[in-house]
Amino acid sequence: MTDIGNRAERLGREVHQSKTFDGAIRFGMVVYGVVHLIVAWLAIQLALGEHGKNASQKGAMQTLAKEPAGTLLLWLVAVGMFALVLWRLVETFVGHQEYDGGKRWRKRATSLFKAVIYGYIAVTALRFAVGASSGKSSNYTARLMNQTYGRWIVGAIGVAIVLYGLSYARRGWTEKFMENLDARGTIGDAGRAYRWVGKIGYVAKGVAFCIVGGLFVAAAYTHEPKKSGGLDGALHKVLQQPFGPFLLILIAAGIACYGLFCFARARHLSKS
Repeated sequence: MTDIGNRAERLGREVHQSKTFDGAIRFGMVVYGVVHLIVAWLAIQLALGEHGKNASQKGAMQTLAKEPAGTLLLWLVAVGMFALVLWRLVETFVGHQEYDGGKRWRKRATSLFKAVIYGYIAVTALRFAVGASSGKSSNYTARLMNQTYGRWIVGAIGVAIVLYGLSYARRGWTEKFMENLDARGTIGDAGRAYRWVGKIGYVAKGVAFCIVGGLFVAAAYTHEPKKSGGLDGALHKVLQQPFGPFLLILIAAGIACYGLFCFARARHLSKS
């Protein structure tokens, strides 16, 4: 078993250091940035009164599907996002060797969580590319909540998302995200621009995660699955607050900043 583990670890390092894999990750980060820019645009339209807009990753795929080369664009998104899934899965199983003990396992758990997020976007893009997303979507939260201990599981998922959002916001506020760029990306005027764009983007995305998680917790507490929701539900919730449209535009600007920082990561990739 030890020999198998060593082989897997060696293979993981080889894949992680591959130039082809490096290029695939960079392409994936560009795709991820584009998705965030589309979501930001949809959120702004929502704030300006287009209440039928789905300001989420799914809404972004719907937008791409309507373009003249929509199917090709969706396939490119799926390929790019699956590259990011592979990256994070490699990290989950053999990565973060520079850390010891509990910190290594926390880092690997975070990589797995990111793989799930990237995987959701990849599968959504793939479904739209093959025309499998025209039907009515299922309420998976309701199904889960009807199972034994389902409410507790939904609540735990919500708490996990909130904690992830807080860590995202903290990473933005402390500017720890700059370690995701190589040395050239942290200096000069470009480095200063990346720092501000990343800070705004990470904090805004962290806030969005916290709202999404809060909706899951509220759904579990009240036993009302309809209260749960993804990013679109969270942004609609913001819209219902005092000064909602203004707050929503601020969050949309932050999401756009995160998308721009993804482009910076694609150019100055440091795989951490």
